[in-house]
Amino acid sequence: ITFIVYILNIKKFQPIVRVTVLNGFLAYLFYAGALLLDLGRPWNVINPIIGNNFGVSSVLFLVAWHFLLYMIAQLIEFSPAIAEWLGARRARKILSGMTLAAVIFGITLSMLHQSGLGALFLMAKEKIHPLWYSEFIPVLFLVSSVFAGLSMVIFEGSISQKVFFDQITPRHQEEHKSIVHSLSKICTGALFVYFFLQVVVLIHGKHWNLLNSPMGYWYLLEMIGFVILPMVLFYYSYRRRNHLMIRVAAIVTMLGVILNRLNVTVIGFRWDMDVPYVPSWMEFVVTLTV
Repeated sequence: ITFIVYILNIKKFQPIVRVTVLNGFLAYLFYAGALLLDLGRPWNVINPIIGNNFGVSSVLFLVAWHFLLYMIAQLIEFSPAIAEWLGARRARKILSGMTLAAVIFGITLSMLHQSGLGALFLMAKEKIHPLWYSEFIPVLFLVSSVFAGLSMVIFEGSISQKVFFDQITPRHQEEHKSIVHSLSKICTGALFVYFFLQVVVLIHGKHWNLLNSPMGYWYLLEMIGFVILPMVLFYYSYRRRNHLMIRVAAIVTMLGVILNRLNVTVIGFRWDMDVPYVPSWMEFVVTLTV
């Protein structure tokens, strides 16, 4: 969204820039808190940042720095709104001047971060099911993060509109509908690119025989139910200007991304073990709480 507004100079999406950046910043902030809890010894969080026990050439070292710097970049992007709220005009002017640089820095970091998360799994070739493992995992993670993020914006924006309905003018209501309508078009394109890449990876890996297996059926469910279906829903709702269906498509898309990450990290990870790993109820509770 910041790329569209500040770099491409498309002002149509200007009204949702602040809430989008705030949404992303809070998500990263909450997840930083979750990581500290997950570590058990929060003071050890400095280790991956300084390369201790990992080395500065490790993917985890890069991911840690991406995470830290991206939070700072998002804070700078949102800081003019804070200065405006505090009535600090001079600070707002200075911070607004830093916005473009922070946006360019943030876009670069977010691309590196999302693909870096996928790169973490490149070293686990023997442990991840062939239908979910490929050398293109970083690219797939990056592309899927695009429609995941935009679906979250649609979902969060719909809730905000519902809650603050009486405080929004009819003109802004129409503007919001127009923005959501345009976002559904972008989501359609991103989902198509993702599906096309998945097909290319499947053909390249020559894993057709694996489709006729329990894990293959699960893979097909992910592809058909959570990639093709939301893509069709987004396209149909865009053509029909059906905003309710756009929201439904956004929810299905978000669930699909969660399922994909679970398939890579839990369900398809060491799938061939005699006693497969099943998260405890406490892990589910902590995850849902975050």
